[in-house]
Amino acid sequence: MRSNISIHNVIGESPWTVKVRQRILQVAGYHYGVLITGPSGTGKELIARSIHTHGPRAAKPFIPVNCAALPGELFCSQVFGHIKGAFTGAGQSTLGCFRAADGGTIFLDEIGELDFDLQAKLLRVVQDRRVTPVGSHESLPVDVRVVAATNRNLEQDVRDGRFRLDLYYRLNVISVHAAPLVDRRQDIPVLARHFLAKACVENGTAVKQLHPDTLALMQAYRWPGNIRQLQNLIERAVVFAEGDLLGPDCFPELLDGSDFPPSDARFHPGGAPAPLVKPASGRRSNQSDNGPPEPWIEPVGPTEDAWLTLADVERSHIARTLQETFYNQSAAARLLGIDRKLLARKIRKYRLQLPPTSPGRPARR
Repeated sequence: MRSNISIHNVIGESPWTVKVRQRILQVAGYHYGVLITGPSGTGKELIARSIHTHGPRAAKPFIPVNCAALPGELFCSQVFGHIKGAFTGAGQSTLGCFRAADGGTIFLDEIGELDFDLQAKLLRVVQDRRVTPVGSHESLPVDVRVVAATNRNLEQDVRDGRFRLDLYYRLNVISVHAAPLVDRRQDIPVLARHFLAKACVENGTAVKQLHPDTLALMQAYRWPGNIRQLQNLIERAVVFAEGDLLGPDCFPELLDGSDFPPSDARFHPGGAPAPLVKPASGRRSNQSDNGPPEPWIEPVGPTEDAWLTLADVERSHIARTLQETFYNQSAAARLLGIDRKLLARKIRKYRLQLPPTSPGRPARR
């Protein structure tokens, strides 16, 4: 699979964007490993594909691998390949991602989620440039450039014994950091207009524009989901907007002050952040008596009236984590470091309200 993504797809005009485009061109011509770090949704795969496109391997395949989605033997089979009869159901031999990427680039996304024992097997392949398919004793040469990405702090994971030091240094010959959207606010109007034009063209709708107040609102927002969240909100607005000018009312998520930087209250309802007060009724203070229940966040510190219990703090932290992951319970459990079933029990225990179609929640019949 070839990549036609280039630095022209790295959109923006902030100092970070200008610098990262230069860095892509600077490192693309080499064969050394690249480690791309940064929060989820910041375009790490876009950077990886751009490096491949501008390098000498551009005519060869670019093979992405989601390390978090391939546990145990499935990872070995998918990435290293297997021979016929290697395991039950192996009716024929497969190349595996490394051999499929021969001459090109393999992109190991979410490398920080890879099991520790699999890291040793990956290190052997990256170091020796030879791969042994599952069920075989013969190692085969591969010529690939390895580009990896993670949203974790691998240096801390190395110190904590969760990531191999030798693999870290093999992958991190060249490093590129993908900055969060909150640190590159100059790019927000450019990206928003780009996603809006793209959505209109893809859906065959009339060309729409963003109201200046909407752009100002976007630049004040914290964007926990980064570029992926921005694109999501733009596409949703295109579907539901009635006119050709998208005002702030088309983006109700941006009017919720919980995701604004604490120091910027310009666009917070009422002009300033609401005080952190624990509602006596056990729900958000601005919730209508007749309206449907909705998630609410308790204060994270003491108030004049009451000191939070440990259960209060846990409930608040779980609720915030669910918000940050857009109510994806698997992702929230991973961030909290607990089993997904335990998270589900705590959601029931604290009676946290979830959207009817939140990820990981069974659909209502």
